[in-house]
Amino acid sequence: MAVIRRNGHWIIAVIGLMASMWAVTVLAQRQPALAAPGAAPAPANVPAAGDAKGLSAIFRNVSREVLPGIVSVETKGRPVRVRGRRGREPEGTPLDENGPFGDLFKNDPRFREFFRDQPDREMPRPQGMGSGFVIDPTGLVLTNGHVVEDAEQVTVRMFDGREYNAIEVKSDPSSDVAIIRIKPDAPLTALRLGDSDALEVGDWVLAVGSPFGLDLTVTSGIISAKGRSPAIAVRGEFLQTDAAINPGNSGGPLLNLNGEVIGINTAISTRSGGYDGVGFAIPINKARWIGEQLKTSGEVKRAYLGIMLQDLNNELAQQFRVPVGRGVLVAEVQPDSPAAKAKLESGDLIIAMNGQPVRSRPHLQGIVEQLQVGKTYPLGVIRDGKELKLDITLAEMPKELVRRAREEDADTAPEKKSDTPSKFDELGLEISDVTPDVLRQLGLQGGSGVLVSSVAVNTPAHNAGLREGTLIEKVGSKRVTKVTEFKDALKDVALETGIVLHARTARETRFYVLKKDPKPLSK
Repeated sequence: MAVIRRNGHWIIAVIGLMASMWAVTVLAQRQPALAAPGAAPAPANVPAAGDAKGLSAIFRNVSREVLPGIVSVETKGRPVRVRGRRGREPEGTPLDENGPFGDLFKNDPRFREFFRDQPDREMPRPQGMGSGFVIDPTGLVLTNGHVVEDAEQVTVRMFDGREYNAIEVKSDPSSDVAIIRIKPDAPLTALRLGDSDALEVGDWVLAVGSPFGLDLTVTSGIISAKGRSPAIAVRGEFLQTDAAINPGNSGGPLLNLNGEVIGINTAISTRSGGYDGVGFAIPINKARWIGEQLKTSGEVKRAYLGIMLQDLNNELAQQFRVPVGRGVLVAEVQPDSPAAKAKLESGDLIIAMNGQPVRSRPHLQGIVEQLQVGKTYPLGVIRDGKELKLDITLAEMPKELVRRAREEDADTAPEKKSDTPSKFDELGLEISDVTPDVLRQLGLQGGSGVLVSSVAVNTPAHNAGLREGTLIEKVGSKRVTKVTEFKDALKDVALETGIVLHARTARETRFYVLKKDPKPLSK
């Protein structure tokens, strides 16, 4: 009886639970769901299992369509010749084979190898693994430059296991884009290239490649951000995605849900050495342009302006009275460049190029480099608070500038704290006049201004990044060539609103904003 009674209670409990669930379901169908006061109403169409199955079907169909056009890339480098270690022969020493440790030399070759001379030898050829995808059925593969860098032999393995040795490899180090040409025995499946400019943050994407040598692995994610500028390549903005990208994925395609390539998987930001949720891809619109040039001429020809640029931070944007992200500052104009001929000046704020609004240095570089050399384009600038339109005729970027790295951060010369009172204690600077000989020693030939001889720590000048050895050329829009002019120029500006200095070192030219630190929060 006890057992039946317990079972009876259990059956009654289950029936009661089922009845409660039925009641909740009926009520939910007959009246709107309760919500917290002020909360937004529940969406009319709640995602169901069918939606997940539909997305799964899209992933499956895209994968089936593109996999035949995706390849694994294996590389072999040149053999590395290693110089042998020139040790000392142990003969006639305690390490002689006839000495106290002779048995070790006779019986253990590792011991003998450690102490004796080692000849020069060749190490095995370094091997690499990456990915790529077919863009021309006749045998043209697009990949990353670093995948094939320094390779003596490149092998392309197809989806079905066929392998082909590359007959030609062309690379553009500035963008990290490369093409591989193979000679297949039949037409290949070429992937369709999409429009990376049409992407929106949140769009679903698939990444395909050979992570850790696992051929043709498909992962999914979204576009996390656009216009990223990590220090991956000398030039360009990147797409950011959380689709899993690992070593070996480099060169593989990033695809939209139409099965179109919208990027080349290139790099990851990681602390573990593997996938940490942050990957970067070269937008296909740029890669397409570079690949076409590599295909037709074997090199990339870029247009250029001939200026050094500086992005706007919050302080500079306030000084120039523009929103952050609108335009880039001209820090320096190179002599005899297209910019110099167009009368562009340092301190100009470039806000548009050929009708396109400009938001950052890499963005402007990306616009300019793809324009036609020798053609004249409109350039929108803000100068002294007024908008101007200039006409600029672009020239081809000189060879020596093609591989120049991004502008480095502010000069990091050793800090020096002065023990003597400065005339400009409020700024934290000691300023001195400068001679041509000093300018030559500092690598600033042809410059003019006043020299920063000392910077006190924890001052507006120090916090803005100014360091000893910097040449200040302007205070605001006023050019200064001696200390008295610098002092006079300071009368018209104030630390409370910010003082803009245009200065240069041997490494860079840029603007600095000196401003008082805000008052600490009251407790």
